Amino acid sequence: MSAADVKAFLARHGLLARRDLGQNFLVDESIAARLVDLSGVEPGDRVIEIGTGLGVLTRALAKRAQHVVTIEIDAGIVRALRADDALPNNVELVHADALEIDLAGCVGARVGTVRLVANLPYHVSAPLLRRCLDLRNQLTDWSVMLQSEVAARLLAQPGSRDYGSFSVLHGLTVAFSKAMKLSPNCFFPVPKVDSTFVRITPLDTPAVDEREFQQVEQVVRAAFAKRRKTLVNSLRSGTFGTQHSVDELRAALSRCAIEPRARAESLEPEQLLALARELR
Repeated sequence: MSAADVKAFLARHGLLARRDLGQNFLVDESIAARLVDLSGVEPGDRVIEIGTGLGVLTRALAKRAQHVVTIEIDAGIVRALRADDALPNNVELVHADALEIDLAGCVGARVGTVRLVANLPYHVSAPLLRRCLDLRNQLTDWSVMLQSEVAARLLAQPGSRDYGSFSVLHGLTVAFSKAMKLSPNCFFPVPKVDSTFVRITPLDTPAVDEREFQQVEQVVRAAFAKRRKTLVNSLRSGTFGTQHSVDELRAALSRCAIEPRARAESLEPEQLLALARELR
């Protein structure tokens, strides 16, 4: 599908690419096939796709997977795809907001392999990735197209400017494959940023227990809330300032062998996990 094909499809149905929905449609079918390979989809797999777009990646997934549930927020796009009968028979097209739909319900009772593949709208990629963490015990993996800056945050190491709570929470629970960087010319309209396709796989033995994840997340987010401040001062500025005194925070740091003037960005995920357990 070329850019001209996309324009013709949209014009035929009286549609425009919507900036408010972050619509940059994948148009290169050879790239779509490559992304399916990188995502590890195999015959017999069930796949959830977020962001159907014009169906280029959807059709590539359907050629490999047993069944695809694809979620599209734009009612106009959904109507157009259905009117043109544009998707294969093993694809279930769902009109819904991926931030609100019951993704666990889309997964259903886990029988066999369930993967998530998505060309995520860049402005909502962070909350959607956070939703995927909640499904890590139900999904085999999730492979997502991200703005390269967001991918850098995922893959960042301690001490780098991109390292933050996002990096820590993922570092404690999943492993990454930085699969492929894509040119803006693979999309229409052409975005002003590069994109990176990343495959994310839950760890067999995550560092953080599922029962304590929410509490650990609370501490980690508070630790990075004021990046320029020391860890003690950053924690004091959030809810922990009312739950713990300065002396208690410093004592917890001491028990974790963390310097009292350390900043969150200098600590390994495991150190922040140890601190969260001390503060529990």
